[in-house]
Amino acid sequence: MDASPLAPWEDPRAQPLIRFRNVTKSFGAFTAIDDLSLDIFEKEFFALLGPSGCGKTTMMRMLAGFEAPSSGVIELAGQDIAPVPPNQRAVNMMFQSYALFPHLSIWDNIAFGLKRDKMPKHDLNERVEAMLKLTRLEQFASRKPHQISGGQRQRVALARSLAKAPKLLLLDEPLGALDKKLRQDTQFELMDIQETTGTTFVIVTHDQEEAMTVASRVAVMDHGRIIQADTPDRIYETPNSVYVADFIGDVNIIQGKANSGEGEGYRIFWSEGQPPLQASSSTDLSTGQSCSLAIRPEKVAISAERPEEAANAVQGKVLDIAYLGNLSTYHVELPNGLVIKAQTANTRRISRRSFTWEDPVWLSWTATAGVLLAN
Repeated sequence: MDASPLAPWEDPRAQPLIRFRNVTKSFGAFTAIDDLSLDIFEKEFFALLGPSGCGKTTMMRMLAGFEAPSSGVIELAGQDIAPVPPNQRAVNMMFQSYALFPHLSIWDNIAFGLKRDKMPKHDLNERVEAMLKLTRLEQFASRKPHQISGGQRQRVALARSLAKAPKLLLLDEPLGALDKKLRQDTQFELMDIQETTGTTFVIVTHDQEEAMTVASRVAVMDHGRIIQADTPDRIYETPNSVYVADFIGDVNIIQGKANSGEGEGYRIFWSEGQPPLQASSSTDLSTGQSCSLAIRPEKVAISAERPEEAANAVQGKVLDIAYLGNLSTYHVELPNGLVIKAQTANTRRISRRSFTWEDPVWLSWTATAGVLLAN
């Protein structure tokens, strides 16, 4: 089957817009980026995600031209960009602080880079008006930055960054200064604008929800390396390591030893006196190999009685309950002290909870609900 044009990373014939080839960046004895190779394709909305100090901002600064690789090559549209100064790259960067000129109007902030490039006046006017329309700022054109809201300033910075039609737009924690509700609304605006312009966006964020919402692909980073780069659904459903499973969303991790069963099936010996857990894995594990079973809380069912047909069922008592409005998360302590989280959707009003603190309950899940990972 041919790869979808919406997923060029699955097409061996597709040419990447950005290519990192064995890139290392060191600051003295500290290695910020460690022999990293990565392809990013045209029109992608690509997210670099990881904890502080994992190297994501260093990658972005190298793309912008503010840092040079210690070794390896970074290509943009097939060209090694190391010798190209920042102001001559077809790359623009939008900073978290927005860096708007306080004394200039919104219109003039957007026009600033175009005027410096001596764009003809008629073309410049057309371009600025198009950017105001794209970011829905037409009625604010004559205002100064302090006269508009934080969300609107964010859109001005975006309009100014896109005005010069860069091949690549870099966004460094662009929504970090916004409150949660506005940030969520702005994420969808960003996606619409990216789709409309067709510009390749690379966003740096430590907010998993943001990365999972906006990105076509997410690269999860740690200590200067990319641990997994994939679509948000694959990162969530089929993480390639305990690190990725644990970093993205909420997860239960059960440690054990694998014993192969039938086909892709394994029995996991995980606690003395407890029956083995059933799990399937496309990864080959040898008998007795140390492994981790990663199960998302929403895939764990909670019940008062032991479900008859369940592939996996364990008993425990309710330790904590987190009520999140649309969801309730039950923290259930097993006899060996392990706490497993089970999530239920609150589809009806809660007049009385099904379970409360200290209640004995059964947790169950299917053999395919978890992801079995080698340690």
